[in-house]
Amino acid sequence: LLERVSVGGMAEVFKAIEYGADGFEREVAVKRILPHVAEDEEFITMFKDEAHIAVQLKHSNIAQIYNLGFENESFYIALEYVQGKDVRAIFERTRQMGAPMPIAQACFIVMQVCEGLDYAHNKKDKVGRPLNIIHRDVSPPNILVSYEGEVKLIDFGVAKAAGRASHTQSGILKGKFGYMSPEQVKGRALDRRSDVFALGVVLWEILCGRRLFQGDTDFATLEMVRAVDITNPSQINPQVSAKLETIVLKALAAEPDDRFQSSMELHDALQAFMFEEGIFASRKDLAAWMREQYAAEIEEEKRKAQ
Repeated sequence: LLERVSVGGMAEVFKAIEYGADGFEREVAVKRILPHVAEDEEFITMFKDEAHIAVQLKHSNIAQIYNLGFENESFYIALEYVQGKDVRAIFERTRQMGAPMPIAQACFIVMQVCEGLDYAHNKKDKVGRPLNIIHRDVSPPNILVSYEGEVKLIDFGVAKAAGRASHTQSGILKGKFGYMSPEQVKGRALDRRSDVFALGVVLWEILCGRRLFQGDTDFATLEMVRAVDITNPSQINPQVSAKLETIVLKALAAEPDDRFQSSMELHDALQAFMFEEGIFASRKDLAAWMREQYAAEIEEEKRKAQ
């Protein structure tokens, strides 16, 4: 283990190096259960579920799981280390600068997440049965952007999948309240359109440079989600055109039937919008933007590596 890079309520993540034969080494991230929940059987089952689900997902927009292990009476997951920032950190940086992320970059990031989600939503097991994966926690901290312009979705810890060991008890909400779908808050059955709504929230926020559903209390936040009271993004960011606004609001429709029916539908709508408007973004453009925004942090990481 080299250093702790993040800590949440249930687990912590370290940057680490894995060694192998003949001088082999690679950087990995190690996610470990925190001691105060190490005795919580339900959380341990959920943690192991994450590894069992995500290890089956091999896609360029999903962080790869390498190993599930047990060390010093604690479970850990070793996964792909992404040198960069999560979208929450990027969101805070643009807020400090007083200007939202450029529209081309925002759309590109969300389109990349759409590709990873679509792959997960349609994933089948080795005998061809649908896994029926729903992420249920699509949110800025779970979207990583590398300094090379790669976009990776992480943390399938609360994902709902067919045949998993742990099942959510009735009436228990899992995930981040401000990124839940209305049907999730109401305790209804969920499908992939719930993830589309959550990604719509992320898109609205990075276009507008502010939170969409954030009340003074968790209950107030849940009530805001339930009401689906949404300000048109163009009222906050005049650069958001009518076409783009229509896409955002469709992703955020209160009723699942009124939304994009899959993440690829949202992807294709954004792609068509960018083509029609003559807006272009690529991994190379995103990498250049990230290196410009985080030049000091990149130099510091190089210094640490030496």
